Amino acid sequence: MKGEVIYLDYNATTPCLPEVVSALESFSLRNFGNPSSSHFLGREAKRYLEDFRKVVAELLEAEPEEIVFTSGGTEANHLALLGIALEKEKGHLLVSAFEHPSVLYPVLKLSERGFKVDFIPVSSEGYVEVEEVVKRIKRDTLLISVMLANNEIGTLQPIKEIAKICKERGILLHTDACQAVGKVPVSVKELQCDLLSLAGHKMYAPKGIGALFIRKGIKISPLFLGGGQERGLRAGTEPLALIAGLAKAAEIAQRDLKAEGERLLFLREKLWEGLQEIYPKVIRFGKPERTLPNTLMVSFVGLKGAELLSRMPQICASTGAACHDHKGSLTLSALGASPEISEGAVRFSLGRYTNLEEIEKALEILKDTLNRYYV
Repeated sequence: MKGEVIYLDYNATTPCLPEVVSALESFSLRNFGNPSSSHFLGREAKRYLEDFRKVVAELLEAEPEEIVFTSGGTEANHLALLGIALEKEKGHLLVSAFEHPSVLYPVLKLSERGFKVDFIPVSSEGYVEVEEVVKRIKRDTLLISVMLANNEIGTLQPIKEIAKICKERGILLHTDACQAVGKVPVSVKELQCDLLSLAGHKMYAPKGIGALFIRKGIKISPLFLGGGQERGLRAGTEPLALIAGLAKAAEIAQRDLKAEGERLLFLREKLWEGLQEIYPKVIRFGKPERTLPNTLMVSFVGLKGAELLSRMPQICASTGAACHDHKGSLTLSALGASPEISEGAVRFSLGRYTNLEEIEKALEILKDTLNRYYV
């Protein structure tokens, strides 16, 4: 990254890769047709649109017709939850207690409209336990939503096991995979979920684009009505340039997934080792082997994370998820973390431009800051 700034907040957002920017430029300046137009440029745009759909589907091991493009992860989550609720009209919803706000708030809104809602507690280590899901299933449970990877602490949830329970009982399963896609292998064939959300800006694609996987045969009501685009599930002219960027990012993610995951895991553990040496009272959240390879959420017990970061402006990290920093960490609250541990929390999330030199420099800055202000 440029200058002295060390960016360690890739879970908040990622920069577009150069290849993605090239795709954006091409489909903004030259191949700019409306896929719904019947003339040559429109037909060409339609062909490209379906090619891009195939690329995104391949990343998830889905069928192209199971991919609906959205404006991002928030809309994908809304379409999954509200779309099923509109179709079913009543019933019981079950979601984990530390879902992203774009899942929690629509569900709370549905509870105001007569749907019954229950929340699945998470363990102190940050995991949903299958037994806790089973305990809360009711006769009229119609949908369960559990994120694949927590956006703050990066813990990977047992979606495959929850899916098995859902299949046995005829319950639909949605997973918010926005933080997982592009960082770990995500296969809807393996997970056996019915709906899965992804966000482009979490995987080096532009902001403003995402997708929802909807397993073939599942009926869902659209939130937007109009021209009938996306098989009638998402009206509005498809933003071909943004979709081209998402497809290019998906292609790169699929190509580099294993090597990049191993590289980030190495750097993450180097960071953790250094933090322990500098501040022995530091603790980490989640089990290393069941956490996103790029994510390290820690607590500098006895310090205030926000204050610490304010004294290290060169380091771009966070005290939790960017979407609700001002309200405190929903995740740590769900884990039952003490106020002292929650106050000391800092999330470091690494990415493609993170290297060993940056990790070492960040540790050096942290050590100097601790010596200057806290010794």
